[in-house]
Amino acid sequence: SMALPVFMFAGGAIGNLIAILVLSVSRQEKKSSAFFSLVRGLAVTDLLGTCLASPFTIANYLDQHVLRSRHFCEFDSFLLLFFGLTGLSIICAMAAERYLAICCPYRYQRWGVDRGFAQKLLFLIYISHILFCCLPMMGISRSELQPPGTWCFIDWKTPEPVAAAYSVLYGAVSLLLILGTIVLNLTVCGALLLMRRRTVQRPVARASVRQRWKALSSAAETQMMAVLVMTSVVVLACSAPLVVRIFANRFRSDQKADLAAIRIASLNPILDPWIYILLRRSLFRRLLSRSRRCDSPTNNNAPPSPQSDLNYKLHLDNLGLISDNLWRATEGDCKVMNLGLKIKNKRRLNSYTGGCWT
Repeated sequence: SMALPVFMFAGGAIGNLIAILVLSVSRQEKKSSAFFSLVRGLAVTDLLGTCLASPFTIANYLDQHVLRSRHFCEFDSFLLLFFGLTGLSIICAMAAERYLAICCPYRYQRWGVDRGFAQKLLFLIYISHILFCCLPMMGISRSELQPPGTWCFIDWKTPEPVAAAYSVLYGAVSLLLILGTIVLNLTVCGALLLMRRRTVQRPVARASVRQRWKALSSAAETQMMAVLVMTSVVVLACSAPLVVRIFANRFRSDQKADLAAIRIASLNPILDPWIYILLRRSLFRRLLSRSRRCDSPTNNNAPPSPQSDLNYKLHLDNLGLISDNLWRATEGDCKVMNLGLKIKNKRRLNSYTGGCWT
């Protein structure tokens, strides 16, 4: 049915457009950070992959001879190779950026990791991956139509040594990116948990340690880690089956497993943008403020403010005053009407009124 590729195309395009818009209207310091520059680069990559690859699939549903053209088949294979590897590389770069910022802050500052650094890294990723994924079109390997005739990919069952070596190399690079992302994420999360445990166990920790943990546990840092972990889970879960099939096809062919793997991989650009949309900074600011409010003990020993001390004194002075009926003064200028107060201790009040109350 053509409804499935049309739905996936619409979901990926609309979701990534909204995600790019959300990232573009964020605060200036957020837009200038290296991490969110990489996030925006991943959203643009997913949008380009959806808009370039999906039309070939939809056109092939309308005319099954579209991908039988060698040039169209090679280009469709290039798109799947390029955007699959580029997504893994960007998510690995995001994990490396968080690792440097949290575990190696001195090196992070010395290297000047900022928005410009992230843009240069994205440019390097794009150029290197274009060259690497163009190798099959240059004769290193061969692209072929895959069952059931709706997508093209490199011939991962070829006995030719060079083509087989390229297939294994592509799978090995993808596997290294997956493992690198997992290791970096686990290292960062472990460092944060260890720092948190040390801060909790030592309430009199140094001010620098407390300040660093407060900075790392801020709403912005919490959001970055949540976006990184959730995006990593989605990207790795969607990309891993295809990487597994690249190696598995060297030993045993399974067309149903190949089709399932490419369909799972095509879910990646649809799910990614909703992580950026749902995990906005405002949400994390509210959640973090609530968690801190629950964790912070009530400070009952705080000294009273001048205003509260004055109110307390006035309250003590008026303890003997009961609102009962009118009191009228009968001497001189000390007449007071409608006070609604009855004085129990006249001697005390006389000291405040300069002898008017006798």
